Amino acid sequence: MPQLNPSPWFSIFVASWTILILISLLKTSKSQTPNSPANKQFKLAHSPWTWPWP
Repeated sequence: MPQLNPSPWFSIFVASWTILILISLLKTSKSQTPNSPANKQFKLAHSPWTWPWP
């Protein structure tokens, strides 16, 4: 039996992880008032580019 290629499973994992990040970002942006300085700082601090990735 041929071994499974890990690349499709990896892409599925990345896609689901990206969807989870987008959902969490949408929830946090909706829970706060838009265009406020605190909300902009919150978005900057919680953007995926500044997260400490495991």
